Amino acid sequence: MFWQHENTLKTMFSGIIKNTTKASSIKKENNSMRVVLPIPSGWKITEGESINIDGVCSTVEKVTDGKFQVYYMPETLSKTTFDFLDTDHVFNLEQCLTIQDLISGHLVYGHVDTTAQVSHVEKAEGSTVLTFKIAGEFTKYMVYKGSVSVNGVSLTIVEVGDNSFTVSLIPYTLSHTNLGELSEDWKVNIEVDMMAKYVENLLKK
Repeated sequence: MFWQHENTLKTMFSGIIKNTTKASSIKKENNSMRVVLPIPSGWKITEGESINIDGVCSTVEKVTDGKFQVYYMPETLSKTTFDFLDTDHVFNLEQCLTIQDLISGHLVYGHVDTTAQVSHVEKAEGSTVLTFKIAGEFTKYMVYKGSVSVNGVSLTIVEVGDNSFTVSLIPYTLSHTNLGELSEDWKVNIEVDMMAKYVENLLKK
């Protein structure tokens, strides 16, 4: 286990979104991008800190005038939805876990594996059921009632197909994250459960 500073786990999150916000500005520079976002009320953010932004572990490079700035390299843009976003997009935000925090979701690292596309949205008995289309190479890391990070939100899988998976969202999640805005064909950032990757690596050895 690595440490960022006293009492704070380095680049470790729980997938429980604490705030949402729109960007103040998004500027593309060659194949990279800088994003400036307002600091949520009550948050203390310092330069060098890691923030989970829509599932992407993002390093704060500047803090000024109630706002913070992050920078994304071409590698990040190629594996996430960020290259297509503008200032109308609502971002999910979560700060790093500390050793005092309850891990209500699952351990999320902010290392996005791929993107997925919403293929079906269904309202059912007070919840919203979302089905995502995803490359088959990633469904091997998913199991019924297992965990997955969607735009940084820790969710429980209710069904897995060869090239798809389904989750069911309660009203609280819909109203406190950007998942409530999703509709068919929208893309999201996906991080599969790291534990599944460790198991796969051990079996290979």
